[in-house]
Amino acid sequence: MTTLSDLPVPTSSADLPPVERRPAIPAGFKAGGLAAGIKASGRPDLAVVCTTTGPAAVAAVFTPNTFAAAPVRLSKAHLAATSGDARGGFGWAGAVISTSGSANAATGPAGDSDQAEIAAMLARATGVEVELTLHLSTGVIGTRLPLGKVAAGLAALVPTLEATDDALLAAAVALRTTDSKTKVASTTVALPDDDGRPATVTVCGIAKGVGMIHPRMATMLAVVLTDASVAPEVLWGLLRPAAARTWNQLSVDGDTSTNDTVFVLASGAAGAEPVGAGSAAAVALGAALEAVARDLARQQAADGEGATTLITASVTGARDDAEARAVARSVTSSSLVKAAAHGRDPNWGRIAGAAGNARLADAAVLEASGLPADEASVRAGTPAVLDPGTLRIAIAGHLVFDGTQGGPVAFDREAARAAMDAPELVLALDLGLGTGQGEAFGCDLTESYVIENSEYTT
Repeated sequence: MTTLSDLPVPTSSADLPPVERRPAIPAGFKAGGLAAGIKASGRPDLAVVCTTTGPAAVAAVFTPNTFAAAPVRLSKAHLAATSGDARGGFGWAGAVISTSGSANAATGPAGDSDQAEIAAMLARATGVEVELTLHLSTGVIGTRLPLGKVAAGLAALVPTLEATDDALLAAAVALRTTDSKTKVASTTVALPDDDGRPATVTVCGIAKGVGMIHPRMATMLAVVLTDASVAPEVLWGLLRPAAARTWNQLSVDGDTSTNDTVFVLASGAAGAEPVGAGSAAAVALGAALEAVARDLARQQAADGEGATTLITASVTGARDDAEARAVARSVTSSSLVKAAAHGRDPNWGRIAGAAGNARLADAAVLEASGLPADEASVRAGTPAVLDPGTLRIAIAGHLVFDGTQGGPVAFDREAARAAMDAPELVLALDLGLGTGQGEAFGCDLTESYVIENSEYTT
């Protein structure tokens, strides 16, 4: 049997701290969730996270969709107001609300008015200023939120918020729409305190999203909490590259949502020294944030609507990391690759074709990942460089194409099919052109996905 045991693999995940899929609420926060009646199903649909030690530093990334929802626009405005930075990517907050069942997108001025009223409700219920509120919403586009149910839900929920792991888990459950599983990930990192001694800092994230997911700045809803002490603009500098390497490498169906949002809140309650930009502490905290983001992205891909298999594209040997990520993203986004994965068909031609169509990300994503603005602008959307004469492809560990040896490789198709029948399918590509590496996450395309989305509003 010919395998790809000698093919290099990206080291990004190995460089990150280990993650546990359990809630671990950081110091300085309380949370909760319940069913407020927004969803017709009666399942939990209202979540709130509040700070307990004053406003937290916040960094965020949002959808670039032209129909960006009212909660996205209001959150950006509040962050801009609290930071003075017009981009709305960072600032301060004391409370986050999530409503599930209605996206409040494409609802016009009435939807904006509704969201502003929800901000006022949340401010009154929690005692924070209106501009210190942040908003998440998910569900059907074009429907307005039932303000009376939200008000009643807040009145019932806010007094019960707790600084416990179970309370954070309840918030994670209330984030969900079509998710079949609750998504949570946590890790810790040691950062120095005032005396230089190590202080344990917790990073924990909750997320939702299994459909209408495609890379462009953020690809679902997520709230990541940490008790590190870090200024908003420094936190933003850590979140953006982490999102570029994780959530921007996630695709379920090729559609970028109107509501995509990631918030990272830092309470500073762990007792560690403030994290300075470019410091060793910043590197450590950034790795912890990326580890949580990566694991949440993998959970989202694995739980894609109708999915039976998590697809991971692992790309090495590109000219640089940006091109490696472009190839990986193109492979996991391909409907033909996704269909072949569902049928356990080791059709390497579809992988090669998808790789050959790869184009680099938007300028904003490239810049977030670390490229200078001028270079990002020039390279955005350009084809990734591949050479069929140096490309190697493996499916579930079976070498199927080796350009250095003339191309197609004889392999045991039945053994490859059997290896593909697993919870995770790894598609490994070595471009043979440099040291660039990257990965992307997706899922198979199934009949269940088509059925679920053909009846979404009916």
